[in-house]
Amino acid sequence: DQITGLSPAISIEQRTTGSNPRSTVGTVTEIYDYLRLLFANVGIPHCPSCGQEIKSQSVERMVEAIMTEPVEERVNVLAPMVRGRKGEFKKELAALRVKGFTKIRIDGRLLSLEDEIHLDRRKNHWIDAIVDRLLIRSGAERRLRESIEFALSLSDDVVIINTNGGGDRLFSRRLACVECGINVPEMTPRVFSFNSPHGACKDCQGLGVVEDFDPNRIVPDGSLTLIEGAIRPWMSGDRKLDKDAKYALGKLSEKFDIDLAVPFRRLPRRLRDLLMFGAAVINRKKVAPTASRSTKKTGRIDRLGKDFEGVIPNLRRRYEEGNWATQEALESYRSIRPCSACDGERLRLESRAVSVNGLSIADYVKLPISEALEGFERLKLNDREALVADRVLREICDRLRFLKNVGVGYLALGRGASTLSGGEAQRIRLATQIGSNLTGVLYVLDEPSIGLHQRDNQLLLSTLARLRDLGNTVVVVEHDEETIRTADYVVDLGLGAGEHGGEVIFQGSPDELSTKGDVSLTAAYLCGERMIPLPRKRRRSSKGCLTIRGARANNLKNIDVSVPIGLFTAVTGVSGSGKSTLVNDILYRVLARKLYRATDVPGQHKLIDGIDLIDKVIQINQSPIGRTPRSNPATYTGLFTYIRDLYSMLPEARARGYRPGRFSFNVKGGRCEACQGDGVIAIEMHFLPDVYVTCEHCKGRRYNRETLEIKYRGVSIAEMLQLTVDQAMPLLENFPLIESRLRTLQDVGLGYVAIGQSATTLSGGEAQRVKLAKELSKRSTGRTLYILDEPTTGLHLEDTRRLLDVLNLLVDQGNTVVVIEHHLDVIKTADYVVDLGPGGGDEGGAVVVQGTPEKVSEHEKSETGKYLKRFLLH
Repeated sequence: DQITGLSPAISIEQRTTGSNPRSTVGTVTEIYDYLRLLFANVGIPHCPSCGQEIKSQSVERMVEAIMTEPVEERVNVLAPMVRGRKGEFKKELAALRVKGFTKIRIDGRLLSLEDEIHLDRRKNHWIDAIVDRLLIRSGAERRLRESIEFALSLSDDVVIINTNGGGDRLFSRRLACVECGINVPEMTPRVFSFNSPHGACKDCQGLGVVEDFDPNRIVPDGSLTLIEGAIRPWMSGDRKLDKDAKYALGKLSEKFDIDLAVPFRRLPRRLRDLLMFGAAVINRKKVAPTASRSTKKTGRIDRLGKDFEGVIPNLRRRYEEGNWATQEALESYRSIRPCSACDGERLRLESRAVSVNGLSIADYVKLPISEALEGFERLKLNDREALVADRVLREICDRLRFLKNVGVGYLALGRGASTLSGGEAQRIRLATQIGSNLTGVLYVLDEPSIGLHQRDNQLLLSTLARLRDLGNTVVVVEHDEETIRTADYVVDLGLGAGEHGGEVIFQGSPDELSTKGDVSLTAAYLCGERMIPLPRKRRRSSKGCLTIRGARANNLKNIDVSVPIGLFTAVTGVSGSGKSTLVNDILYRVLARKLYRATDVPGQHKLIDGIDLIDKVIQINQSPIGRTPRSNPATYTGLFTYIRDLYSMLPEARARGYRPGRFSFNVKGGRCEACQGDGVIAIEMHFLPDVYVTCEHCKGRRYNRETLEIKYRGVSIAEMLQLTVDQAMPLLENFPLIESRLRTLQDVGLGYVAIGQSATTLSGGEAQRVKLAKELSKRSTGRTLYILDEPTTGLHLEDTRRLLDVLNLLVDQGNTVVVIEHHLDVIKTADYVVDLGPGGGDEGGAVVVQGTPEKVSEHEKSETGKYLKRFLLH
């Protein structure tokens, strides 16, 4: 009814930070903006071509520097006219004679312009006009200044000062390389922005990636020969080599001496380049076709000889010139790849040639946050630099420190925001809020401990305590036991979920909550009355292992990892230790390629043994089950199909001739046409987010009046979708196909979710469990590998227990389950643990220990083992 005492509120949710490809960790936290300021003020520009340091100086600064030479030192002021170019330069020499010059220096030798000068036009030459020769003494400043200004006017703002003792010194009035003649733009923050045309790479427009045809997709299996169809686009629909392709290969083999019976990967590099990129590539390397003499002087285009276009250029041309059907057919051979012009660094070459402490801005954003912090803390500024950049540097260090303290020190500032997990995105926003130093604010956080190892969780809790100590109120929605025990005040809701919840069971301190085990499930677990039990006996594998050999993608250190078949395996380690890379990027992608012909390229590794031991792989992650409000648990699991069939078989529906499609809100017939089955109507607000209002015609029920008149046991199709899984079970338990799907949703702890709840309102953990329920309702082969990424996300300890029962049931049927997990109650029940680490980022990527949870707990270097030990005592 009312809220009193409400402070200004900031909600920090566990959603990702959006899909904008230009958004990075650095831009979200605003650290990149401070980096641009730092580089614009104290960065040292270098020539993008030769790498020499570039400095711009005013004439006054040049005079001051030259006057520091010893008194009576002879100084020559030279204007560089030619820098390392071939030619005789007769016109240039004649122009200098007309201007009254008498002495000149050519290739380091002093010559008189009165003499006849002959230069070898095939050699590079350096020509400097001698503008003045003077002695360093008091009062020489005016003459020196005038001579320098005259020299600068002759030679594009560059002057050479030559002394007997010090040799040549180059001075420039603008940022330009005096050796290469390359101009560098003025050092402003926008030059270092990949969102500005002044700083962005021109090839990728600052995205760091381009979409192009991928050689790995064009030749997915390098063990095939060309005649067997190694080049996939040359295959016809029946997986046989196209007739034209056979003819082309025959001609190419004849002209370039290509062995068609050799596996593609064993062909010489130049021949693979020829096939992929065309004859132009090998012609540049001066490798001519063996039988091209006949076309040498005819003027005809030899498409299967010296003018061979190449597979990738041919596909590019067909894609650009083709209609949408052609483009769609070729899309499977394209992928997003790092931009070759900027090496994925997003910035133009001139911007990447500016350094601070020997590193460019692109180098700094590649470093893990913890390493970048160390680098900036060691950075020393001179007096002038400190005056303009000291506060900027301090702000950068503070913000990096906050990020490290919330457990994301392993991330790089250049990491794309769309690639972050919900937990990582939330902690980054949390660090940004801490950096703002606000007071008197109400912060609301939704499960900030998601994806955090126990070691990092303690850092997070101390960060939340700091927010509180600044004078703020921190409200956390959390299931983590350590967080609950650390809180000052606990509000426990329950008793159950959905219609069984919604009441305040307890309010008070954590110590007081621990005494309420008889009325609160949370308290029962805190005080030890309830617990997730240890398995009576660890399973042992007798079916062999999946063994990943030589895994070296991202930060993995060329490791070998075994996954026993038919066991429950947990992959553990601190955040950023390489768990997702190993399981999702290597193991899953290799199996998906082998079993389902998937096109995603696996992470770098040598090979995987034992693939023949499984016949199916299922990855269950936390991505949404649907992108639109029309998707819901009923549609995703297939439950809605059977419910519509049920309604269409009712006597009233059959009398009216209604078929199952009548009860779908996605097609015309039974849905409300005013809102087209959405139940809401979007009102566009132009510069503001759209506003959704309930449809006036159907009152949010999605269906028209005639459809809603059909009822099963007094419940219309719209009312059925509003029921929770637990509420729907008594109504539908007599229909086996429906009952089995509702039962699996209950088994994974989703009894409280409405079967028609919009997919966009489900949390990551709920979406993952809906996917798990869908897979559980299918018939198991007994040789299936299930891969789950942090399945306990958003789960109470009681729901975690029920989830473990489901996973163990899968294993008991002969399947293999691999989970990436930090939850110690899950790890302790696993049969086998692979612990990666010991740290995150570059400090991780190694196998710390593999074996039973008991073995992991006894290992000295295992961070997981330190915290696991006490969980194995009960």
